[in-house]
Amino acid sequence: MKVVFNFIKMKKSLCFKYLLAIISITFFNYQSAIYGQTFEASIDSILLEKYPPNAPGATFLISKNGNIIYHKAFGLSNLELAVPMKNGNVFEIGSITKQFTAISIMMLMESGLLNLEDEITKYIPDYPTNGNTITIHHLLTHTSGIKSFTSIKGLNTIAEQDLTPMELIDFFKNEPIDFLPGEKFKYNNSGYILLGYIIEKITGLDYATFVEENIFNELEMKASRYASHSKVIQDRASGYHHKDGYTNNKMISFSLPYSSGSLMSTTGDMFKWQEAIKNNLLIRKETADIVFTNYTLNNGEHIDYGYGWHIKKIENARSLEHGGSIFGFKSMGVYIPDSDIYVIGLSNCGCNSPTEVTRKIAVLAMYD
Repeated sequence: MKVVFNFIKMKKSLCFKYLLAIISITFFNYQSAIYGQTFEASIDSILLEKYPPNAPGATFLISKNGNIIYHKAFGLSNLELAVPMKNGNVFEIGSITKQFTAISIMMLMESGLLNLEDEITKYIPDYPTNGNTITIHHLLTHTSGIKSFTSIKGLNTIAEQDLTPMELIDFFKNEPIDFLPGEKFKYNNSGYILLGYIIEKITGLDYATFVEENIFNELEMKASRYASHSKVIQDRASGYHHKDGYTNNKMISFSLPYSSGSLMSTTGDMFKWQEAIKNNLLIRKETADIVFTNYTLNNGEHIDYGYGWHIKKIENARSLEHGGSIFGFKSMGVYIPDSDIYVIGLSNCGCNSPTEVTRKIAVLAMYD
């Protein structure tokens, strides 16, 4: 009788533990679901406030561990037709273009077609360096001292002209340098123009074709392209300015931003780009390590920049990031390697930069 009683008691105990386990799992799943909803709702609230339904908008994508966990659009892609923004809208990404230029250079380096310590006079023999050694490395890191063409008087006079890369280089090459190579860091669009020309000189392809064939096609970034005003581009978002009301963006020739800022993309394609960089699909890991080195000046001071990416910190975690600004558009991409979190925001008004909100969302994703 005692044996039967103990058996029954043991059976009841096992049933209780099993029931407790079921309750615990159910509660955990419920908590996870609620927390997931809270995370999504938090991001929605932040972005709805910044990009209201009746104004130019933005698209945002968040990925974690290689999986998209958030992808939404806000505001309008076209004010005149009141067209709502959607995830597939195509934006001018401005200086995020520099990432593609830097990786193109590294692809050529891996192929043995250039060296990072090559002097620019190897490719442009008559470039006036005035006895200074200016290398590809200097161009990639914004430490060349060459004056950025976007800060030169007279830029407006050529803004709508379609120039060849060499004609654009002629516009700034005779300007006095701002400092000796390697002495300072100063963000510089001219350096990335020179890199685009070097890509063309080595490959025999124009910059747009090289990027399309070797990056966009390889990664199936089907919505990405070199920008054009004249071509019909499906799902193109219209760009705007805001000063005493909204106005259409100022028109410039895309031959000016060229390899420093003339690409277009979507948040979905930019996710493909980030995954390709993370997984070394275009360049080897050891080459990527060179790209993401925090370089130093001649005096040993870190510049918080690699090749085409700023190297910063968010919540004490290493962050690889870059923004973009071109007439009527702002963009920002942030990648946190330790958490494998990527946040990309593309907006269609020069008045409403996604930079700070993208970094804020990255922090929230770190604790999700």
